[in-house]
Amino acid sequence: MTPSEVLKAYWGYDSFRPKQEEIVRAALDGKDVLAILPTGGGKSVCFQVPAMMKEGIAIVVTPLIALMKDQVQNLNDRGIKALCVNAGMGRREVDLALNNAAYGDFKFLYVSPERLGTSLFRSYLQEMNVSYIVVDEAHCISQWGYDFRPDYLQIGQLRELVDAPVIALTATATPDVAEDIMLRLGFDEKCLIKSGFERPNLSYIVRRCEDKLGQLLNICTGVSGTGIVYVRSRKKTEELASFLAANGVSSSFYHAGLGPDSRSDRQARWKSGNIRVMVCTNAFGMGIDKPDVRFVVHFDVPDSPEAYFQEAGRGGRDGKRSFAVTLWNSSDTKRLRQIASVSFPSLEYIEDIYHKVHVFFDIPYDAGAGRQLKFDLDGFCRRFRLQRQAAYYAVVYLERTGHWTMSEDVDISTKVQISVSRNELYDVEFPDPKMVRLLEIIMRRYTGVFSFPVPVDEEYLAGLIDVQVPMLRQLLYKLSLEHVIKYIPCDHATVLFLHHERLRPKNVNLDPARYNLLKNSAMERMQKMIDYISQEDTCRSSYLLDYFGQKESPACGTCDVCRDSGNKSYQRKADESEDPAVEISGFINDRMKGRYTLDDVARHFSSPASSLSQSWAELLRLLIDEGTVPPPLQ
Repeated sequence: MTPSEVLKAYWGYDSFRPKQEEIVRAALDGKDVLAILPTGGGKSVCFQVPAMMKEGIAIVVTPLIALMKDQVQNLNDRGIKALCVNAGMGRREVDLALNNAAYGDFKFLYVSPERLGTSLFRSYLQEMNVSYIVVDEAHCISQWGYDFRPDYLQIGQLRELVDAPVIALTATATPDVAEDIMLRLGFDEKCLIKSGFERPNLSYIVRRCEDKLGQLLNICTGVSGTGIVYVRSRKKTEELASFLAANGVSSSFYHAGLGPDSRSDRQARWKSGNIRVMVCTNAFGMGIDKPDVRFVVHFDVPDSPEAYFQEAGRGGRDGKRSFAVTLWNSSDTKRLRQIASVSFPSLEYIEDIYHKVHVFFDIPYDAGAGRQLKFDLDGFCRRFRLQRQAAYYAVVYLERTGHWTMSEDVDISTKVQISVSRNELYDVEFPDPKMVRLLEIIMRRYTGVFSFPVPVDEEYLAGLIDVQVPMLRQLLYKLSLEHVIKYIPCDHATVLFLHHERLRPKNVNLDPARYNLLKNSAMERMQKMIDYISQEDTCRSSYLLDYFGQKESPACGTCDVCRDSGNKSYQRKADESEDPAVEISGFINDRMKGRYTLDDVARHFSSPASSLSQSWAELLRLLIDEGTVPPPLQ
């Protein structure tokens, strides 16, 4: 089959998007390839199609556990065998998955980066017929990248063990980062395929305002369709969602502190249109392919152009007019500078946090290597009376220097172990016949359940005994009270994976040179973001494209800067008269020279940049009737 035939057979698409086929053919030719495609550019197809055309299993390295699970499910739904290994799994789960990858007929193995260096993974790797090494979020391997992760450096070592080409993918890489990615992944020869970053249907709007709530409400009521509102704190997601709901806007909130069921339910309701506006932290959006998002509002300013570009890019994936709006005031710039400072506490403080974490888990010196710990940051801070933000960034820096891996928002499966022997089960009197049925299914489906806690699929078990999941959990809890099973409920937590034994004081390598490099790089990105929102002379799109190395891009014509520039010929008259009719007639007669369509007027006035979002249609009708403006072109 040709690449196009594979694309049609498994994904139902008649043709590739721009650059996709070029990337696929480079991979099929055995080249190492770095693909830089904007958010929503269809990166997964670029490695999934060639992997389906080649014998063996593709190893896909990604740090995003939620996205990993979604992609595995999507592939399985298409009849493609895929599985994953991540931080939320115990050793026996990992062992089983890797065994299937090595000896089964699976096509994709998704792996979180911290697993690459483990002896268990390395032992099974030798038995795998690897078709490709796929590196998702490839900017994480670069020390210049905004999200550098030391675990990614192990991919370079992986290449020494596996003779397979690399397909690296990212949506956010500056020219320096792209060069560093290819160097660290050991490309035989440089092969960079980059799609243009232009999003012609996405209008970038920046508004300086003190009344952010009022502006947000105007946008949500003035622009039809689905929207996303990004904020920095979990508490603010709840506050803004309540504010919007109180003002008649269908809305909900989403952050990493919600349980997995709540997150899945809200995400599904937003995707289906039952929720129109989702107020969220950056935990929402990764891998969400909803094409008809009409506006993305940043209520708080992100701390880097990379983060902003990726989040804003979730709007308008269907190619229709959409808006990326940033609201800001002097408090935002002050807060950004404070964050940049707090993000890098002193090295002495960082070493103190290193030891406090080990004390928190009662880990002595020269012990702890390989342990996987459920880490409650708030409880940790309460115990040692620490400021949460500083402690968090110290833990993050210790990850960047290779002392541990921190996986946030990991879903930990429900686990069950039968505590009594098979013979003893016959002597137990169960108050509910469903308990007997449940135990029979668990014994039949889950091998090893008498020897150790095994993860169980709650939805599957509930379906087989014809109860809802909450009732299943009650049955499991009652069985544990009867001392028949050991029941470990599912959880949603941050997990620390310790890479080495606890080091003694003054022996903790914190790499001061890397500390200074990362701090300076973060400060530069923060300043670029402040420059983006505060400047009023350069097209917003051109500014972002220039940052990512796409020089001398033409002005977009639809951002607030371009529109202000184009409106100069009539803006003064509108300001002097304060008459909305003058603004509309000035736009049509002066800027459009009397030749316009209704879509032109709609794009200009039904947007977050206009104060006439509710009234332009009625005013236009009156102006045409009185002959002030000509009728629109058909």
